[in-house]
Amino acid sequence: MSTILFNEIVFGPVKSRRLGVSLGVNLLPRFGKWCNFDCIYCECGFNKDGKEDKKLPTIDEVWEALADKLKNHDQKIGRIDNITFSGNGEPTLHPNFAEIISIALDLRDKFTKEAKVSVLTNGSRIGIKDVADALMKVDNAIIKIDSAIESSVRIIDRPQFDYSIENIINNLIPFKGRFVLQTMFLKGSFGGEYFDNTTDEEVNAWYEVIKKTEPREIMMYTIDRETPVQGLEKVTTEQMNRIAAPLVEAGFKITISG
Repeated sequence: MSTILFNEIVFGPVKSRRLGVSLGVNLLPRFGKWCNFDCIYCECGFNKDGKEDKKLPTIDEVWEALADKLKNHDQKIGRIDNITFSGNGEPTLHPNFAEIISIALDLRDKFTKEAKVSVLTNGSRIGIKDVADALMKVDNAIIKIDSAIESSVRIIDRPQFDYSIENIINNLIPFKGRFVLQTMFLKGSFGGEYFDNTTDEEVNAWYEVIKKTEPREIMMYTIDRETPVQGLEKVTTEQMNRIAAPLVEAGFKITISG
C-alpha cells in the first residue's frame, strides 16, 4: 500500500477531477495524518500509519505560504481554478480554521479573483458555529456523506467519535443548500463485513438526505487511487448515472467522476 501525504502547507497546483487546477492548502501535520474519520479508501492511509508529527501550521505560516504562492501566480504556476483546503486529514480540526478561511478569501481577492475557495470536509464539525460560518463564506463547502445508513458509515468512513447521520442532516439544514454534497461509491469487505452503498436501500436513504438538505450540487465519484484496504471495488460510471438519473430529473446539478 502506498499513501500520499502532503509535506507542504500549500502544495500544487494539481489537476483535480472535480475542481480543475487546484492549489491545495494543508492545515494538518506535514508528515502525518490527523483526522476524526479513518476511511478505508483514504489516499493518506490509516490514522495509525501516520508518523508521530502532530504539529499544525500557525496562522502566520499559512498566510506566508499562501501569499507566496499567489503572488505573481500567472508567471510562477499559471491559472488557478480553486484554492482547496484538503491535505492530510480533516481541515476543520485546525483550531484557527475560521480565521484562516478569512485570510484565504482576502488573499484570493487580492491576487486571483477568478479562483474559487473550496473546503473538502467530512462535515463532522459543522455544528460548531465558527466552522459553519466559515464554510458558508467559501465558494464551495464540499461536505462528504458516503452513506445515509450509520452501520455503513462505520465500515466505510470509520468515524472516531459518536457519529449520527441525524445530527449531520440537522446541522446541514441551516446551510439552506449552500454546500456541495460529495459521495464516494464503492463496494467491498472490511473486518469481515461486506458493504455496497449502491444498493436500493442505500440509495433510497441517500436520496432522503438530499431531499432534506437540498445541496446546490452533488459530486459522485469512485476509487481512483490505491487504497489502504485492498480489494475495494470501483463503481462504474454507468451505475452512477443510473443512481443520479432521478436527481437530474428533479433539477439537481450532478458531477460524476468515474
